[in-house]
Amino acid sequence: MSNLLSSQDVRSTQACLQDLGVRIVQEDGSLKVEGLGGGFHPPSRPLQCGNSGTTMRLLAGTLAGQAFSSVLVGDASLSRRPMQRIIRPLRMMGASAYSSPAGSAPVIIQGGSLRGIEYSLPVASAQLKSAILLASVQANGRTMIYEPRLSRDHTEIMLQRMGIEVLRDDYCISVVGPQVLQATDYRVPGDISSAAPFIVAAAITQGSHLRVRDVGLNPTRTGIIHVLKRMGASIELFESGFIGSGHEPAGDIVVKAAALSGVEVSAAEIPLMIDEIPLLVVAACMAKGKTVIRGAGELRHKESDRIEGIVRPLLAMGARIQVEGDDIAVWGPSRLSGHAADSLCDHRLAMALAVAGLNADGPVTILQSEWVGISFPAFWQEFERLQEGRA
Repeated sequence: MSNLLSSQDVRSTQACLQDLGVRIVQEDGSLKVEGLGGGFHPPSRPLQCGNSGTTMRLLAGTLAGQAFSSVLVGDASLSRRPMQRIIRPLRMMGASAYSSPAGSAPVIIQGGSLRGIEYSLPVASAQLKSAILLASVQANGRTMIYEPRLSRDHTEIMLQRMGIEVLRDDYCISVVGPQVLQATDYRVPGDISSAAPFIVAAAITQGSHLRVRDVGLNPTRTGIIHVLKRMGASIELFESGFIGSGHEPAGDIVVKAAALSGVEVSAAEIPLMIDEIPLLVVAACMAKGKTVIRGAGELRHKESDRIEGIVRPLLAMGARIQVEGDDIAVWGPSRLSGHAADSLCDHRLAMALAVAGLNADGPVTILQSEWVGISFPAFWQEFERLQEGRA
């Protein structure tokens, strides 16, 4: 596996797998993972997922078919996030699964013989869908998952690359199990969520011209690009082909500063840009007119309440924003002023606030800025380099 980001979330996943007996070694700049074939080894201690909801939810699905008990724990932030949404379908499949009385971590999984189910996701969530898919590979019979809206499909693509037959019919994904995973080489595409702060910064900062190279352009991830272009952003995509699993499109993104106008973002678009919504709010502050982002309630269940987490500091900086339920309305352009802003220990908020600071009249101090290391350890170095290029 090559081009893997050495972020804290990735390291948490790697540590959990090693606690389950998987041998992972660094080799010529890549990671070599040696599968166990017959199944994982029972862990001797709780599996520490750190800050990563993806790690906890996907591991829960994987462990649902393993004939031993596992305890999944996380940091204070992860321990507040909802886990009942994965507990229910895993129980339906035959696993014994439990969460805390609050419906959060720790998650206890007693795996065993699984059966296929039909399940309608209560929300469009790639993490929930992926947990069920990873369990379905080990289950007897057909599992059918119905999505209310399209969500990220990296897990489906990965499973197909590893020899699993995954069928999709509109909003229904199905797998007939049990099936056996096959080892493969994998090059991880550049993460568009990591590129997004720089894309938005270039779009809203006068005089900017930026090229981001070798970024994954999976259509279930490019919602932020499509919305920015509707707002008038000057963005060109130069696809270079398929990398990663052989089905993940990738290429370069070229962005030039341009005048933006407000738009309406529908609830159906939210799953395709869920991590980029705080950045979109920042962009809307710089756009002429009114932007409305509808149905963003899932942001309240991330590492922090990301609606409150981005709106509160922007209001303090002089933005004009109104929140009604799960809808966010922003009027621009706003003249932002310097301010001390708390990231709430949330990497996405820290990066979005940094982008807002580029267009503020005074310095913006971001508290707990070190949390960007969860997903992008080199963010501050790259951000400083971007500012130097602008100068």
